[in-house]
Amino acid sequence: MTRSGLPVVDPNLALTWWERILAGFTHSPSPHVTSTELVAVILLAVAVSLPRLTWRYFGLLATVTHELGHAFAALTTGQRLGGIRLGLDHSGTTTTYSRSRLSAAWSTFWGYPVPAVVGAVMVWCGFNGWGPAAMSVGTLILLASFLFLRNGVGLLITAAAVLASALLVLFVPPVFNGHVMIVLGLALLVAAVRDLGKLANVHLRHRDRLPTSDAYLLARATSVPAAAWIVLFAAVVAGAWWFAWQPMAPVFTALLGSFNARP
Repeated sequence: MTRSGLPVVDPNLALTWWERILAGFTHSPSPHVTSTELVAVILLAVAVSLPRLTWRYFGLLATVTHELGHAFAALTTGQRLGGIRLGLDHSGTTTTYSRSRLSAAWSTFWGYPVPAVVGAVMVWCGFNGWGPAAMSVGTLILLASFLFLRNGVGLLITAAAVLASALLVLFVPPVFNGHVMIVLGLALLVAAVRDLGKLANVHLRHRDRLPTSDAYLLARATSVPAAAWIVLFAAVVAGAWWFAWQPMAPVFTALLGSFNARP
């Protein structure tokens, strides 16, 4: 502590954190994931993404991922990014400026599917020895997002995500990073399905909230029905699940094989 009472960050701790971030960009041995662990991981992913109590907090990470998807898609098409605003009620807004309807539609589309896509990549990285790299990349992206945040709540939510990520980088041994990425990736995949259900519910039962729907905004911008956009969201999410299933399938196949081999 300083005389003013403010905490002092240990420079050695900051240096260790940065060294861990850089060290993450190397391939590590693929973790051994048993069928028992995988079942437990899937149950844990469901536990943080479905019950209201846990979703109240984990859903904020899904919202951050959603809005960063809009932002990244906008930057890839040369749009000007006005900023990102986040709310504790899981709401979020990404403001972009574009003269092209196609570019605007592109950035609007990449919201709901992005948690599933990111989750699938995290699962693949976790199984294939790139867990530390995924953790390093995720931490750096969260840090970079501070440049685009435009409200205090958004800063608070992202700071909490950065803190959690920094703690994982510092205190989780690299050999376990793959397991952590599998848990987080599957949780984001479940979260993407939950959010799709919530979106469909808005269009079916709460049409007064349509202006908050990306599918509604896409329909207004392109004259393509909102239902078609929801189907496209679902198709990308399903594709992400299929991709994430590929490294998991051998684990369950081995489990079934052991059952069949029993007398």
